[in-house]
Amino acid sequence: MTYVVTENCIQCKYTDCVEVCPVDCFHEGPNFLVIDPDACIDCSLCVPACPAEAIYPDDELPEGQAHFTALNAELSKLWPVLDEPKAPLPDADDWDGEPDKLSHLKR
Repeated sequence: MTYVVTENCIQCKYTDCVEVCPVDCFHEGPNFLVIDPDACIDCSLCVPACPAEAIYPDDELPEGQAHFTALNAELSKLWPVLDEPKAPLPDADDWDGEPDKLSHLKR
């Protein structure tokens, strides 16, 4: 099992999860974070740390979010590791909980 960052992280990019991750498995894109499934040790520390509630075990993904498993794996190979917390995007609070954000994902 691995953990997966899902749609609600898009346009938010809170990094509280990065601060608690013991293995630096988060990778940063322009407006989204992903988890490298090969680096994730399934510790689950990131789940309660995420203010957007955007991280789930891959076997408990919300309906319609299964494609984020492959997206996390793909983008973690392209984006750099994020090993220090950063400020969220300026309008993160406005985007938190908004549906259908996948079209806003910047690669």
